[in-house]
Amino acid sequence: MTDKNGALLKLHTLDRERMYLERAAAVLRWDQETCLPPKGVEDRAEQLALVEGLAHERLVDPEAGRLLEELESHGEALPGLPALERDFLRVFRRDYHRALKLSPEFVRECARAEGLSQAAWVDARKNNDFAAFAPHLEKMIDLARKKSEYWGWTAAPGAPGSAYDGLLDVYEPGLGAADIAAVFLPLGKKLSALLAKITAKAAASGFFSKDPRRWDVQKQDAFCRELLGTLGFDFTRGRLDLSAHPFTTTLGFNDVRITTRYAAEEPLSGLFSVIHEGGHGFYELGLDPALRSSCLAEGTSMGIHESQSRLWENVIGRSRAFWEGWFSRFTEYFLPQMEGLDFDSFYRAMNAVSPSLIRVEADEVSYSLHIILRFELEQRLFQKTLRVQELPGAWNKAMEEYLGIKPASDTEGVLQDVHWSMGAFGYFPSYALGNLYGLQFWEKLRECLPDTDAALARRDYTAIHDWLGKNIYRWGRRLEPRRLLADLTGKQLSAEPFLRYIEKKYTELYEL
Repeated sequence: MTDKNGALLKLHTLDRERMYLERAAAVLRWDQETCLPPKGVEDRAEQLALVEGLAHERLVDPEAGRLLEELESHGEALPGLPALERDFLRVFRRDYHRALKLSPEFVRECARAEGLSQAAWVDARKNNDFAAFAPHLEKMIDLARKKSEYWGWTAAPGAPGSAYDGLLDVYEPGLGAADIAAVFLPLGKKLSALLAKITAKAAASGFFSKDPRRWDVQKQDAFCRELLGTLGFDFTRGRLDLSAHPFTTTLGFNDVRITTRYAAEEPLSGLFSVIHEGGHGFYELGLDPALRSSCLAEGTSMGIHESQSRLWENVIGRSRAFWEGWFSRFTEYFLPQMEGLDFDSFYRAMNAVSPSLIRVEADEVSYSLHIILRFELEQRLFQKTLRVQELPGAWNKAMEEYLGIKPASDTEGVLQDVHWSMGAFGYFPSYALGNLYGLQFWEKLRECLPDTDAALARRDYTAIHDWLGKNIYRWGRRLEPRRLLADLTGKQLSAEPFLRYIEKKYTELYEL
């Protein structure tokens, strides 16, 4: 007779210890991105290699495998096992078998290479020196390909179940390159057509476009902190700091860190990155306490995670109703820059559409085109039809094709994103998938909360948080993306709600 309670307790202990080690590694990474002295990089890479190696060893401990078999998690759950425990066993077993296929030596090699690669990227971006970063990028691609092949994904160019599919599965379980391409192809065509219509007309406003007037970064930070706190970010459970590339990381159930960057000539970049990362933070801080310190205590996928950050940043944060509540306060912070600008002009300027070189500064219409570009380049890299040395040229060509503009330097081109230096291949599609998931959720939310605009105008976000918390945040990894979407909306992934939203909003703004 299986002592299921005793076995579960032991398995939870192993899982909790592994999670603590992973959180310790996250502390080291957060420190590296925010305040590590430049000469501390090599030691930090070794520290990360050690801690991540220990976390991996904890996950693949033979005792974990024995306990999983004892609990019969490979078949039907033991009679009477609570749903939460069944979900825990399902997710733990997935993580266990994935990790079991990677040796501790390989995990340490990946962590070491990642630490060095990220530091090299920071320098290369600063110095516009892709050649200096290229060897690190080649290393990260090679390690990612090996990782996927260890998991059992083939590397045959263009074949079903390619190495790239294995990487996509990490970020968006159940979706392969073919699934994503089937959604991205019509999305890209319709967005390109809409962008062409808009750019054929005069821009709504260039007020915030690299305005030569300086927007004091200390005031930007003060406003963003006030806004973030009012939105509902709990500063007793999180922090806002600066980094070269905005990100969110979870160091503990009550310790979620977000970062941003500010530019004196452009106040919207830092503002919307704060709201974006705040959306990630809301998700992490909204998890059910019953999931604490377990493998379930994370977002179910990066696409679902991005649905929350993109929802708060754009659908809420760039809406007319939202700024009806914040316009006067923003004006108070930024006089005389805002002097003479009426609300309607401000709203049009904030939603101006103009092809941008920089993904994180892109408007809602063109943003997903940046993602489709990266998705296609990643596939070519892993199909070995594109070499790393050819990447800057391929990037610039694709930018011209998709957005009609060409980077003047690699810093504002192929070096602008941190993801590849981290080995996070397959991550980029999550951003555009997040747009799609987000609007499917938003349509359902507005159906349930018809007075949402009025609440936004009076800066009352309680009902929105409650709805998102109940239906999305609390579940963590208990529900996989497709089931979460289907259970909540009754539908499968679709671009149509996003396209309806985009076409309606920008047809009105530009009087198309």
